Amino acid sequence: MPRLKYLEFEMADEMSSVVDEKDLEIIRLLEENARMPLTRIAARVGMSDVAVRKRLKKLEEEGVIKAYRPKLDHAKLGYRARAIIGFDVDPARLLEVVKKLAEKPEVKFLAITSGDHMVMVDYWARDNKELESFIEELRSKYDVSDIRPALVLEVVKE
Repeated sequence: MPRLKYLEFEMADEMSSVVDEKDLEIIRLLEENARMPLTRIAARVGMSDVAVRKRLKKLEEEGVIKAYRPKLDHAKLGYRARAIIGFDVDPARLLEVVKKLAEKPEVKFLAITSGDHMVMVDYWARDNKELESFIEELRSKYDVSDIRPALVLEVVKE
């Protein structure tokens, strides 16, 4: 089955055969702490650090591991309002709109979906006024419809 492309984002059709159980153990540990020393990972999965390093290199080259990113506390960074926003947009403008939104640093997650909304956005704002401005920008600049913001009260798991 060929891969589908939306912008620069690829959607894998299924998990690659290059990943085995040891790889998954390593990945789970990195999801807990991307800065975990290789020696600790090696000890936890029962391998040498050289073997773990080789597996990580292979996973990176295969595109399984795309990046190592910190988990951020949005409130400590000055973002007091966070919302998951669903909306619809004219299909003829869909790619244009998501491409523009992807450029915004306050947009932390952006997806084209098949659910109740065509697009879902995780938006971080300094305050509710800034969040309202973004929603108004969606209406006026991008002509989106059926905007449904859900304020994030507390993140239980990321």
